[in-house]
Amino acid sequence: MKKYSLLTIFLFIALSSIAQILDPVKWSFRTESISGDEFNLVFEAKIEEGWNIYSQVIVGDGPIPTSFAFEKNNKIKLVGKPSETADKIKEGMDEVFGIEIKKFGKRAIFKQKVTVLDRSTIVTGTLEYMTCDDERCLPPTETSFSFTFPKEELSASSNQLLKNEEAIVSEDSLIDSNVTEISNEINKEAEPISSITEKDEAEASRSLWGIFLAGFIGGLLALLTPCVFPIIPMTVSFFTKTSKTREKALMNALLYGISIVVIYVGLGFLVTKALGADALNEMASNAFFNLAFFVIFVIFAISFFGYFEITLPSSFVNKMDSMSDRGGLIGIFFMAFTLSLVSFSCTGPIIGTLLVEAAVGGSNSGPLMGMFGFSVALALPFGLFAAFPGWLNTLPKSGGWLNSVKVVLGFLELGLALKFLSNVDLAYHWGFLKREIFLGIWLVIAIATGLYILGKIKFPHDSPVNKISAARWFFAGIFFAFAIYLIPGLKGANLKLLSGFPPPAFYSIFETKSKCPHDINCFKDLNEGLEFAKRVNKPVMVDFTGWSCVNCRKMEENVWVEPEILSLLKDKYVLVSLYVDDKTELPLAEQKVSACTGKKIKTIGNKWSEYQTCTFKTNTQPYYILMKPNGTVLSEPVGYMPNKDEYKIYLEEGLKKF
Repeated sequence: MKKYSLLTIFLFIALSSIAQILDPVKWSFRTESISGDEFNLVFEAKIEEGWNIYSQVIVGDGPIPTSFAFEKNNKIKLVGKPSETADKIKEGMDEVFGIEIKKFGKRAIFKQKVTVLDRSTIVTGTLEYMTCDDERCLPPTETSFSFTFPKEELSASSNQLLKNEEAIVSEDSLIDSNVTEISNEINKEAEPISSITEKDEAEASRSLWGIFLAGFIGGLLALLTPCVFPIIPMTVSFFTKTSKTREKALMNALLYGISIVVIYVGLGFLVTKALGADALNEMASNAFFNLAFFVIFVIFAISFFGYFEITLPSSFVNKMDSMSDRGGLIGIFFMAFTLSLVSFSCTGPIIGTLLVEAAVGGSNSGPLMGMFGFSVALALPFGLFAAFPGWLNTLPKSGGWLNSVKVVLGFLELGLALKFLSNVDLAYHWGFLKREIFLGIWLVIAIATGLYILGKIKFPHDSPVNKISAARWFFAGIFFAFAIYLIPGLKGANLKLLSGFPPPAFYSIFETKSKCPHDINCFKDLNEGLEFAKRVNKPVMVDFTGWSCVNCRKMEENVWVEPEILSLLKDKYVLVSLYVDDKTELPLAEQKVSACTGKKIKTIGNKWSEYQTCTFKTNTQPYYILMKPNGTVLSEPVGYMPNKDEYKIYLEEGLKKF
């Protein structure tokens, strides 16, 4: 790979953001015969180096996922969901958006399987995608597509020729009137889909080890539940008493631990294979399933509180227990299997939580690594205590504290359940679980947990708390401290430790009707803003922004919030914020095909994106233009400017020119 100096990179970034229209993704479309009347509709994206598009499933507030909308057509049947693959696949925590993301680089291919009832039909529709590099994101883009089918079955060689010759270029490419060049690009020999690069592998590895760690912590918590903890000394004592030598006891305990690992990793494998990683990923981001997960986790919490138990059929458990009497390796395996079954009322909710969270990335490895971490933690004490049986005397005695651990886990399940409900609220803009409400509920849960640990709240199976030990004060103090930490968040403070869990700061019950940052009296329509500026004789700052624009939020929350800058925006300028990804549909009379870009203008976001592209020859956000009320630009527009002093100077110079 060619290397560049830092100065060259900085110059490239600076020059690339000045007065140019970026178009880093080129789409082409073709049909691919499977058999008989079954075809694949192939959507292929050629992506410029450094840019990425995103998977069809995004969980939480982040980039716009790639999506496909097909016009109604009774002559075809869609089979399943589109598959996706790419030359470069990156999965894991995204530094820009702060959430788990799957994105594609270089070349991405999506395939939708269809059954064709009439080959004379034409399949049409639109696809929507968003593209970002490490510094900026372009507004979501819609591209029209259409597919035709061969009239009759062709030979394999003819069918391959058809794939090349009938490729239909994207709407964006047609605008450039460069059909020949694009056809040549499509007819090039297809590059092989390569494996993940070393960098991508490192990112994926870090993500998987994070899942392993989460599973390991879950396993440690499961050890401290009343379903598992009392079994540890009983099982280790059984091995040491029934084995003729210490080495034999250690070997049996190790085989027991390995059996636990095999059972739980096998469970992760079976769940993933039964539903498929993509299906699990869709479930984790779908409104129906998020609501279902919310209800399920509330049920888990109530179970942990002791109002009922989630158990497996007793006949099945007894059958497995009887098989553990066979002795040898098979007997040890079924002893471990029996442990898994009888402890299900405590471990089931933890396992369910872990499987859902691990599957969010849509990777087969996620649930496997999660279950591996969980089972290693669960199996570890059996091997250790078998190797060092004297340690058994150091274990605390079973008692009411075990049930307390279980109830505390119930409170944690309630907090996690709220996150699933928030996912739906954010994705569909329902607005009933704003940031303050979310944090308020977490605050109540944290205080209730602390009070419970101190014995002030009781549940069905709790033992009396006659004396509050130092350990109880310590753990109660942790939850009370967490509650105190949440309080500033209710007033809009940035809670860095919880980044990605609560709704973002601007998703607030205190926002104005116009949803403007810091209560600035802003406008969402350019003409309205210019008219107001004429009446009050003030300059205008046009802010091209987006609901999913991370750098826009950074500017608003880190730069605009400065008192001197905020004073300028509130008192000296008229702010006009134009959201290029606003999905509100325009009235039918205002919908059109742009004479400038050739794209369909259907939404408010389309309207402002077209205006930015055609007027200022750029389509990146944030993008700020200072102008007079008559539309005359006062100074050179600027983009992302995190330096507060430079941004202040920019605003002050605009005032001087006005």
